[in-house]
Amino acid sequence: MRNKPSERLSEYLADKNLKSTSQRDTILNVFVDAGRHLSAEELYARVKKSHPGIGYATVYRTLKLLAEAGLAQERRFEDGVTRYEHASKDAHHDHLICTRCGAILEFENESIEELQKDVARKNRFQVQSHKLELYGLCAGCQGRKNK
Repeated sequence: MRNKPSERLSEYLADKNLKSTSQRDTILNVFVDAGRHLSAEELYARVKKSHPGIGYATVYRTLKLLAEAGLAQERRFEDGVTRYEHASKDAHHDHLICTRCGAILEFENESIEELQKDVARKNRFQVQSHKLELYGLCAGCQGRKNK
């Protein structure tokens, strides 16, 4: 199994006859190390801190490349901002999104997954992918509202 994101990217680039560059490697490392959902602008700001020579267009194109390679998943939440998250082949999760502060919390719940499978089975429907997004107020924002 291809564990390391850098190895997966190298294989993808080789398969597509694309160059492996230090800029792409840097962007991938910053993206994976962030450990959270990032817009292209947010990733660019992080990359720029340690590598000011890398431009926004390079970050944006590399994010698209990471998505094509299966290393990133593009997410569009209710706020309309496109964000990317590191895509792990083994880990499906869903999202709780705070409508006040924008916090995105990931969660896994096997009961929900089984219920979705059961609904599909009962309707003779073959699920190819799915996402569950719950919108509301996180604990911090609930506390601020009540004060």
